[in-house]
Amino acid sequence: MKEHIYTIPVTEAFSEHKNHCPFCALKEKLEQDELEIILGASMMEPDIRQETNKKGFCKRHYAKMFNMKNRLGLALMLESHLEKLKKEVTTGNIFSRDIAAKSVERVTELENSCYVCDRIEDKIAKMFTTAAYLFDEEREFRNSFAQVRYFCLPHYKQYMLSAKRVLEKDKYNDLVKAANEKVCAYLESLKDDISLFCKKFDYRFDSLPWGESKDSVERSIKFLGGEDSVK
Repeated sequence: MKEHIYTIPVTEAFSEHKNHCPFCALKEKLEQDELEIILGASMMEPDIRQETNKKGFCKRHYAKMFNMKNRLGLALMLESHLEKLKKEVTTGNIFSRDIAAKSVERVTELENSCYVCDRIEDKIAKMFTTAAYLFDEEREFRNSFAQVRYFCLPHYKQYMLSAKRVLEKDKYNDLVKAANEKVCAYLESLKDDISLFCKKFDYRFDSLPWGESKDSVERSIKFLGGEDSVK
């Protein structure tokens, strides 16, 4: 079995999150772990501090770190980051067009980079690959796979792309068929639930039971954009 280090979290996600996208659950766990690590002892490691100074964080992860209440850990990291940034955007004559252009370039770079996002994307990519190998090699994993209700569309796409890179054609086709059946079935049920939800605002359909349609708007958004689209 390849990608051994990720086997346990992947198998746990598929067995414990049958009514949700298991990759969304994996990503949420990775995110929480990375935030706790970066505000813990790792914050003081020179190589990590160098990376956080260079990449910074996206708005989402600044907000999450702020809400974790470790103000000292966040402040120490910000102190180092701001010191480096000060040198990068204010060095030289501030009225120089060249300096302004470099400053704008650096700010733009920061707007499109995040230390935590990069860490998560690197690890979740390996988990997609692991899930492809597991589907091919482990019968027990296939049983868990069969019980998962759906994959959100962004993670379905990533799963299929990863599997195509590592599986032989016939094995890849088996996975595609199983995943497509699951996604199509869930999409059909969502469409029906959304239609019923809309009908329930028409008095002529007052007598119709709600079924599973009450949360169909939230579920549709999660299916289309990932579970973190609605919090």
